[in-house]
Amino acid sequence: MKMYNHPLSAIKKIFPLVLFFLSACTSKKETKNEFAGKADEFFTGQMKYYRFNGNVLIAEKGNIIFQQSYGFADFDSGRMLNDSSVFELASVSKQFTAMGILLLMEKGKLTLTDSLRHYFHELPYSNITIRHMLTHTSGLPDYESAMNAKWDKTKIAFNRDMIALLAKEKPPASFVPGTKWEYSNTAYAILASIIEKVSGQTFASFLAENIFKPLGMQHSRIYNTRRSLKDTIANYAYGYIYKPETNKYILPDNDTSTNFVIYLDGIQGDGIVNSTTGDLLKWDRALKTHTLLSETTQKEMLKGQELMDTLKKTYYGYGVMIEKTEEGDNITHSGGWPGYTTNLSRNVDADRTIIILSNNSANAPSLSKTMEHLFAGKPVIPPYEHKEIIIDSSALKKFTGSYEGRAKIRLEQKGTKLFRITTTGQSLELKPESNTKFFYTDGSDRQIEFELDTNNKVSKVWLIINGLKTELKKTE
Repeated sequence: MKMYNHPLSAIKKIFPLVLFFLSACTSKKETKNEFAGKADEFFTGQMKYYRFNGNVLIAEKGNIIFQQSYGFADFDSGRMLNDSSVFELASVSKQFTAMGILLLMEKGKLTLTDSLRHYFHELPYSNITIRHMLTHTSGLPDYESAMNAKWDKTKIAFNRDMIALLAKEKPPASFVPGTKWEYSNTAYAILASIIEKVSGQTFASFLAENIFKPLGMQHSRIYNTRRSLKDTIANYAYGYIYKPETNKYILPDNDTSTNFVIYLDGIQGDGIVNSTTGDLLKWDRALKTHTLLSETTQKEMLKGQELMDTLKKTYYGYGVMIEKTEEGDNITHSGGWPGYTTNLSRNVDADRTIIILSNNSANAPSLSKTMEHLFAGKPVIPPYEHKEIIIDSSALKKFTGSYEGRAKIRLEQKGTKLFRITTTGQSLELKPESNTKFFYTDGSDRQIEFELDTNNKVSKVWLIINGLKTELKKTE
């Protein structure tokens, strides 16, 4: 005989399930809100104590859980940043160049084994393939050094000028192609020129037609006409550099150490994609779901093709880095250019995307790692004001020596002060905020903390960078 449940009985069975799902959703929402509050507190502190200026977006499975703007889009006028402010991406641009090459490959217009000289026979560099250029194993000489030495700096150079100069001056290759990994802006600039040759379009129009428009990236474009044509972008985040001697931010154009941004402004492919945090999230989703490429080709782009760093187990794919962290595998790339520091990364395991765009050269890659730790519930030291105290200089000697860990550090005592000696031999003073903790005096969020044993000898050493504390081991 078939049994029928009474409606009240069915409700009694369903009600606990409803409560469970409501409770789970509320708990998840509270967790995300808690993270958003901590993230905002952290970046507010970075802005207050370390001059962070920029836009931040963090998403989980494509859903935005934190998005905020901090500071100015234009320091001179006082115009503020907002969610739609457009930033120069610097080397985060390389993944777009790589995508352009792969799109042409899938259309049968080129192969990754094609040689550089097939497209630019005038260049004196043999046995270099497109794949070598994509993976930074080409050995091509640095175009920036060549342009600095030989280019007429009253003129703005474009890719054709850079290629012509390399063909004329013939600076030697750094190594035999495929035998070494060495980051190459030259390779990616030439890849952009190959895209133009093969497609018959400008690099800007090709990316707009094949990437930006299909993905709805309405605020993204190639922008290498800012100085040559005085072209402007609405809601643009101008990149500034800080001058400690005047305590002011200025455009890099106005400083002799960075005014190469003027004559190199026309070069594209290695940088010069301009975008927003929101558009970059659309791009990240397209990479995950292989919206533009076949699944097979997309996997090749995001796969570790060449080993970059044996110790850190970091690989380079096509325009992206693949790194192993405590929180899981990351697909990531950072960018730096006078006035801008950028980072786009996705934790593959958690499907968590972190986008940080700074227009005053804040340490976006390091801050991205801090956000990873914060989301994982790991300890993060919030920013605070560091105040110097007076300590007995005779106590400094026990802190001196060489240390290794997240970084290699050498500490020396000079007179009554403690200094970190950089790899280039420069001295950076460390000021005491306690008898065992010192802070860097260059305006960065970095400290070194010592633990002492009962004999007043150093037992442990900690390096703190943007709130993350890692142990150092003494090597001498």
